[in-house]
Amino acid sequence: MSSDDPPPRPVKLGFEPDPVLLRLDQILPLKALRPGTKDSSKYKQVLVSVRAVGLVEAPVVARNPEASGVFFLLDGSLRLEALKDLGIPTVECLVSTDDEAYTYNKRINRIPPIQEHMMIKRAIARGVPEAAIADALGMEVTSILRRSRLLDGICPEAAELLHAAACPMTSFDILRKMVPLRQIEAADLMIGQNNFTAGFARALLAATPDTQLLHPRGRAAVADGRSISRENIAKMERELASLQAQVRSFEESFGVDTLHLTVARGYLRRILGNPRITRWLEKNRAEYLGEFRDIAEAEQASQPPAR
Repeated sequence: MSSDDPPPRPVKLGFEPDPVLLRLDQILPLKALRPGTKDSSKYKQVLVSVRAVGLVEAPVVARNPEASGVFFLLDGSLRLEALKDLGIPTVECLVSTDDEAYTYNKRINRIPPIQEHMMIKRAIARGVPEAAIADALGMEVTSILRRSRLLDGICPEAAELLHAAACPMTSFDILRKMVPLRQIEAADLMIGQNNFTAGFARALLAATPDTQLLHPRGRAAVADGRSISRENIAKMERELASLQAQVRSFEESFGVDTLHLTVARGYLRRILGNPRITRWLEKNRAEYLGEFRDIAEAEQASQPPAR
């Protein structure tokens, strides 16, 4: 670094260095729970987990600048309610330096199924009984066993592609019917379409040739009463390939197109701010004036789905 270079700016911490122990009455939720929330399976799972093993993830709060000792709850409303129902008076919290719940929650990454699978496998490997894990998570033992076998029959390359994806277990069951190479292709298609649903996985399975299935389609399809003709399979393959090519083409040109649109919008706003130009357009090219105004007033184009 030369002497003329400006000094590096300090990095702003997202949280205060040390957690704080708060009474529950010091924490103010920013929104009320929806009716029926405490009857949901999600809340019951949180309640059982807190009762069995305590809090795994600390709630996140922000200081109230207008009242000392009062904190706003940014994340952890269900955990806070569970603590109240269990009669636990205090909780250790992380203190965020950003007091906007929307901004904070937008940056939370909920645990994907594969990472949940790895956590369960690690716990089992350390000798934790499946029943104890089920009690802690508020699930049936059969559900824990199913999650622990999530990647059985899934090739490592496909698992790596879907590592951070919110891909349901049913979709993995469908991928398991394909050979490894087709699993990789299907995972790539799911990511490209940002669609990990079981319905989309079934469509990919239906478009998979017999040579890329672990078991012959004929016997399985006939037994299921849903035989698919080779012509339909070929048609679905062509349509999927065409759709994927269109999506990739759109993603490649989106940034440049958005830049051009932004520059054009700024230019049009500038010239429409000139009364003389506006009057001339209104008199001589009224149809252009309307289009120009629509473009100038259009909101910023949204970003494409994250891949």
